[in-house]
Amino acid sequence: MLPKAKEIVDAADVKMQDAVDFLEEDLKNYRVGKASPAIFNGVTVDYYGTATPLNQVASITTPDAKTIAIQPWERSMIAKIEKAILDANVGLTPSNNGEIIRCVVPALTEERRKDLIKKAKAQGETTKVTVRNARRDGIDLLKKAQKNEGLSEDGEKEGEDELQKVTDKHVKNIDAIIAEKEKEILTV
Repeated sequence: MLPKAKEIVDAADVKMQDAVDFLEEDLKNYRVGKASPAIFNGVTVDYYGTATPLNQVASITTPDAKTIAIQPWERSMIAKIEKAILDANVGLTPSNNGEIIRCVVPALTEERRKDLIKKAKAQGETTKVTVRNARRDGIDLLKKAQKNEGLSEDGEKEGEDELQKVTDKHVKNIDAIIAEKEKEILTV
């Protein structure tokens, strides 16, 4: 493949991989009946007037499969952290003993499992759209390169074929990630 075409395909590949990485990170936030500190990734606490991520004001651990323990670095933060958890609506109710906040992760209902699977599949479809958009942008760039920068017709066609292979690889990867998450959600 010609250097210009390879450059365009590689740039599209990076965009596609970024979309897949974002999907994987987003799916970590899904509460699937077992304790995971990632549940609190989107929770921010009022820390002296500044909205601060929870993991920057406390250590978050999972002492067992159903419990998350939050140890604030300052005792005065306990009430603010509990309020932030409740406000974030992550589906957990915090309780504290004056030093540590504990959140017990309840078992998922069948209805909640179905909702999570539906949400995960929708997120997967959105990611596929992003991947296909990156392919379309790459094809547009290849056509411009053929028209304006002297890329041969064969070079452009070869670039499009390679772009399709990269797209197929990422779509297959997305399907595998969603299938894995669905299996995880359905595991009781």
